[in-house]
Amino acid sequence: MSQPALYLKQNVAVEPLYNQWYAWYYLITPATAPLYVANLHVKIMQSFVANPAIHVAALKNPALAGGPYLNYGVERVGEVKELLERTLKEQESTMRFAQAVAELDKLLASSNGHSLEELYKKVPDILQGYVELTYDLNNRASPRFFEALLYGGPHYKENAQSLSFRLLQGDARPYVFSTPRLDSDKDTLHVKMPFRHEAIDKLFAMRRTPGPVEPMREELGLSSKDAELFSTFFTEQAPRPVPKYDGDGVRLRYFGHACALIETRDVTILTDPVVSYDFPSDFRRYTHADLPERIDYALITHGHADHLMFETLLQLRQRIGTVVVPAAAGGGLADPSLKLMLQKLGFKNVVALSEMDSLPVPGGSITGLPFIGEHADLNIQSKIAHLVRLQGKSMLMAADSNAIEPRLYDHVHAMVGDIDVLFLGMESEGGPLSWLYGPLMPTPLPRKMDQSRRLNGSNAERGTEIVRRLKPKQVHIYAMGREPWLGHIMVLGYHENAPQLVEARKLMAYCAEHGITSSLPYGHAEMFL
Repeated sequence: MSQPALYLKQNVAVEPLYNQWYAWYYLITPATAPLYVANLHVKIMQSFVANPAIHVAALKNPALAGGPYLNYGVERVGEVKELLERTLKEQESTMRFAQAVAELDKLLASSNGHSLEELYKKVPDILQGYVELTYDLNNRASPRFFEALLYGGPHYKENAQSLSFRLLQGDARPYVFSTPRLDSDKDTLHVKMPFRHEAIDKLFAMRRTPGPVEPMREELGLSSKDAELFSTFFTEQAPRPVPKYDGDGVRLRYFGHACALIETRDVTILTDPVVSYDFPSDFRRYTHADLPERIDYALITHGHADHLMFETLLQLRQRIGTVVVPAAAGGGLADPSLKLMLQKLGFKNVVALSEMDSLPVPGGSITGLPFIGEHADLNIQSKIAHLVRLQGKSMLMAADSNAIEPRLYDHVHAMVGDIDVLFLGMESEGGPLSWLYGPLMPTPLPRKMDQSRRLNGSNAERGTEIVRRLKPKQVHIYAMGREPWLGHIMVLGYHENAPQLVEARKLMAYCAEHGITSSLPYGHAEMFL
């Protein structure tokens, strides 16, 4: 008897996991993942197992929600201990890799400007053949990792990749970067599968094209005991239709944070895809159910998890034509290749743009513009703003650009002219360097130094410098992390007088004084150009 064709529900959430921790950029690339496992995950789990009460007490203080505190009660210490022991056993080579990176750093610290050739034989065995030893022009030595070789060898741990599925009834989810997902989490299915697997595409294609459930369960490798819970992920109800935009000019829909859908009748572009799930809510929003069947281009400005979110990208992979990413310097721990990583994750068409490179698209182009700031002064080149030109209109999606050097925008303006619409992030506080990059660093920074190097975007003064120089007709302040569906990756806790909102209003006041349309969109907006 044939099985009924059902749709995947719009509120089925997926969390890509690495060693059961929420997966992001640095947990995929094989040179950096070992450092986060050894220097962050293992240490958090060891601390929790040793004294879980400290973690429970710390998380009663909302100010510590983004800190290294595991978000489980003391009754789950046994499960965390089991995961810790399994990690140390199954990821033994990962731990050795991380130790080898630390040893290599110490080895290169002893260099004095003379030839590095004699040091190759002293490189830890696990790294030999995977690194080139180099100097910069100030005779500071560092390794360059051969990323493609690492992906092709035993250090790329696809067997550590898995997915966690569950139904969401609301936006609230616990913060993910300090707490692993345990196998026994209620109403959750864990699927052990590499992220590149085509079964993921087939599953999420069922959001719009119905199919039989049982073959899908089998393809995901779920056992018969999971069949009942898996069946609750599907429905006979068809999704609401999403008509293709066929109007004149450009339509832009704001999906929250830095995600915008830019459409003409000829092309569809989605920026920094982070999209809400669809469920009954009083909060007006666009969701996965409002995305078009085909997304011609997905634009990624940089690798931070609120802009490069695998949770969203894996769901949309079968609908995306081309992913456009910033070109990386390549080979450095802090700046691995986004293009290479996404190709390994099953994205077939990935284009890397360098600054001032242009990609022709129907009815216009996408040009990469310099993006400075928000990376704590690290030499990370894989960050770029996108100037989208369509139907004679120009939109600059500037992400978290921080006008540390305002004259940069004089030079940009000389090449691109006035722009019509500026989208600018103004999360002007930011966390310290160690909050994001600490596991990559061979030695901790002194606190005062660490606090001085922020992951922040422009404040009002710097935003004004960008506006004065690029002369936009409209300014929209976005990427503020305010939407509730970002709470599991961002813990900003805004209030009405939060410094970021105060700065945003100052920039809007400047725009009003100078006849420039401005807004601070929240969750949902639509505009036509």
